[in-house]
Amino acid sequence: MEKGMEIKNMSFKVGQTLTVVGIPNPDALCFCMDIGLDKDNLTLHINPRFNSKGDEKVVVCNSYQGGKWAEEIREGCFPFRHGEEFIVTVKFLPTGFSVIFCSESAINFPNRLGAKKYSFFSFSGGIRIISVEVK
Repeated sequence: MEKGMEIKNMSFKVGQTLTVVGIPNPDALCFCMDIGLDKDNLTLHINPRFNSKGDEKVVVCNSYQGGKWAEEIREGCFPFRHGEEFIVTVKFLPTGFSVIFCSESAINFPNRLGAKKYSFFSFSGGIRIISVEVK
């Protein structure tokens, strides 16, 4: 996976919404967006796969803690297009996260780490980030 961008010490708390605008590279096989406490404790890993790891046009969400991945949750709708701008919105609810992809589909994902605030974000793979906003 191509190295990307990390954001540290930007607070994301229950009740807030994270909005990410980006563009997948024209030849991207996949890309990742992570939210967590640090790179080894990810509460939400979002991995849109154009054609990667045996998957084609699927979004895989997971969490990572203690050196292990948990159970994947997959979204069948795939609103991403090579070279076209997308918007992903993550609402941090008391029970977990509501992830909205390009206003087309949503997935609910539990807050498996249980924290009320996260401050680590990373973006990697075939993607160019245009903006990251927390409100």
